[in-house]
Amino acid sequence: MSRGPHMVSDVMTHTVVAVGRGASFKDVVELMQQWRVSALPVLEGEGRVVGVVSEADLLPKEEFRDSDPDRFTQARRLPDLAKAGALTAGELMSTPAVTVQADATLAEAARTMAQRHVKRLPVTNAEGLLEGVISRADLLKVFLRSDEEIAEEIRQEIVSPLFTAASQPIEVRVSEGRVTLSGRLRDTSWVPVAARLVRAVEGVVDVDFDPPNGNMARRPD
Repeated sequence: MSRGPHMVSDVMTHTVVAVGRGASFKDVVELMQQWRVSALPVLEGEGRVVGVVSEADLLPKEEFRDSDPDRFTQARRLPDLAKAGALTAGELMSTPAVTVQADATLAEAARTMAQRHVKRLPVTNAEGLLEGVISRADLLKVFLRSDEEIAEEIRQEIVSPLFTAASQPIEVRVSEGRVTLSGRLRDTSWVPVAARLVRAVEGVVDVDFDPPNGNMARRPD
């Protein structure tokens, strides 16, 4: 049986490197290199996330290292110029931090990443305390599900409830995440609904019907 949509807590990394507000610029760079990450959460108190320092926050120091920007550039790039002169994580960080809670679905996390143009999200609890981090690579872990696991979820959660009146059992085949449903139906009106539900199953790459005209075969009356 399906356990429902995967949550952020299912795939997030629990061991997270983070820094405090007072961490130096060089310390931040060294930690990113050591842990091979592109961003670090900034914490205060008992572990509350107050910001994030990313590679993008660090680059202005190099960009403006030997330049003397004109007034137009200064006005347009004021936040970047401020980061160019920053010495600590507290001065460098983007705040408020873009975070996600551990009980969010992977789809919600993916939308947040896409909308906010970030590669990693700190995972927090209801109090804003750091619990982990989720990356784009973590979101793709659902595509590592086996074909049989995907097929069984589709049989149990979609085919069985939708097609109880099917004139013959609906066959579910999955190959490398591509789903094919085949069988004979008197009423094909449920086929588009099934297609939408199957596409929502985590790990599904595509869905098709046999014959490949978008509808399963209808038994003659």
